[in-house]
Amino acid sequence: MSATPQKNRATRRVLAAAAGLATVGALVAAMPAGAHDRGHGHGHGHKPRTVDVQLLSFNDLHGNLEPPAGSAGNVSETQPDGTVKAIPAGGVEYLATSLRTARKGNPYSVTAAGGDMVGASPLLSGLFHDEPTIEALNGLDLDVTAVGNHEFDEGAAELARLQNGGCHPVEGCYEKGKKFKGADFPYLAANVTKEKTGRPLLKPYTVWKKNGVKIGFIGVTLEGTPDIVTANGVKGLKFHDEVETINKYARELDRKGVKSIVALIHEGGAPASTSYNYDCDSPGAGDGISGPIVDIAKGITPKVDALVTGHTHQAYVCTVPDPSGQPRMVTSASSFGKLYTDTTLTYDRRTKDIVRTSVKSANHVVTRDQAKATDMTRLIDRWNKLAAPIASKPQGWISADINGRGSTAPEKPLGNVIADAQLEGLAPADKGGAEVAFMNPGGIRADLVHKASGSEGDGVVTYGEAFTVQPFTNMMNVVDLTGAQLVTALQQQVSGSNEASPKILQISKGLTYTLDLTKSGADRVVADTIKLNGEAIDPARTYRVAMNEFLAGGGDGFAALGEGANKLVGASDLDLFNAYLAAHSTAAAPLAPPATDRITVIQ
Repeated sequence: MSATPQKNRATRRVLAAAAGLATVGALVAAMPAGAHDRGHGHGHGHKPRTVDVQLLSFNDLHGNLEPPAGSAGNVSETQPDGTVKAIPAGGVEYLATSLRTARKGNPYSVTAAGGDMVGASPLLSGLFHDEPTIEALNGLDLDVTAVGNHEFDEGAAELARLQNGGCHPVEGCYEKGKKFKGADFPYLAANVTKEKTGRPLLKPYTVWKKNGVKIGFIGVTLEGTPDIVTANGVKGLKFHDEVETINKYARELDRKGVKSIVALIHEGGAPASTSYNYDCDSPGAGDGISGPIVDIAKGITPKVDALVTGHTHQAYVCTVPDPSGQPRMVTSASSFGKLYTDTTLTYDRRTKDIVRTSVKSANHVVTRDQAKATDMTRLIDRWNKLAAPIASKPQGWISADINGRGSTAPEKPLGNVIADAQLEGLAPADKGGAEVAFMNPGGIRADLVHKASGSEGDGVVTYGEAFTVQPFTNMMNVVDLTGAQLVTALQQQVSGSNEASPKILQISKGLTYTLDLTKSGADRVVADTIKLNGEAIDPARTYRVAMNEFLAGGGDGFAALGEGANKLVGASDLDLFNAYLAAHSTAAAPLAPPATDRITVIQ
């Protein structure tokens, strides 16, 4: 990996910062009271003993260059009177402005990300294998990111291309005379090694330096990445324990004299409130944060000063005690560029470490009422011109928003539409003879929004909008499963690896059952209520079941779905979705949001 762009950019930044810093006095004035009044007269000249480093961070952008549409583009904000308000947020034109505004007056500023910058992206980025997003991140002056699971969607070779540049091996270069340059920031993958050599796939860490201030960044993705990515995406790779990996490289950095360390972890948690301004350290019962990141944070060596996390698309700024019992900052900035986190790390020049007691952090909304960054507008316009012939094609009509990503219910209206589309497309005997279809909830990436995204008119679903809902273009499979395996699969939604955070499959019409959330584990799926077309599931009978190749490979903890026999490979999920929209809607008779009455939920 070439270090040149990094060096050039670091130099540019230092010069720019120097220009904005007429005197050391200006730096001292920018520091909190008491932070700079130690250390004078101890051989340090006029350099203050401590300096505040601004860490700006975000996560899970998923190629959302344009503001996400519908409810998926809102963040929740709790008002002083306790009511919750939805604020439209996100879009790189606004994210760029937010970050640039935040950096003003902060000569020591570093920008880091927690993974899933690309993958599952809307058409504007996905159609071009996410080159537009890497270009936008270069323009945002991102300094470093961890890899997330979605960075592996197209495999290790494609991830290496995003890092190092070069045109796509199949589709070539998208713009005449322009070669894709790659990321001018490092992607870190400390816990991902090549099976053959045991060596790290990408750099495990990087050190950000400025005027003698050094901060090490270690980046990891969740150890369970192979469970949530198609087998081809992680072929030849091994994923290791997050805590052991971070602790190993923290020791290495420490030996090299780097005492200030930030971990970028593509794994997260769930705060007790979905409002971005929730006080995560509230002492009330049930307050705080739960999920995998809590145990990870508790296990990471005290050498690490702050954790930037992601993956769960939640917003939080929490402290979780490190192994020595000291509080340590753990942050996440929702998703899709709707928030950024601003953390102050006070760096002690004598110890070369962060003064942990003075670490401050807060999430900020990337509002859409600020000026757009004109360079990002130009970038979006340029790629939109290339995408337009495909993106703007109408696929169907809807009468109102059909919520998918924006729905918090176990059964989502858009989930029903997608599962029905899969069943309908694969029910004919020559297409697989499917009797039931399952869709993984995480594969629904957006809502279908009634309001026009361009000039197509309200209610028209364009190819670009359909692609944004189902961007993976997974091939569909139809397999034989016994009734017993079907029941087990439904129980795996709420047990095993999905017990703490259930993954409720979206199901096609005709399948019904009761989900009793007052129970625990597999019992939450009430087995004797599972029926297909009004008849109880027969454990001994064989059923033809449609699902995407990810689920058919046992992804998302659905081992039972991976046991299917007599596999037939059908069309892609997106093709079936578009065919269903075309068959079930016209301008005069648009598709209405379906009822959500397949899963009876007991709370």
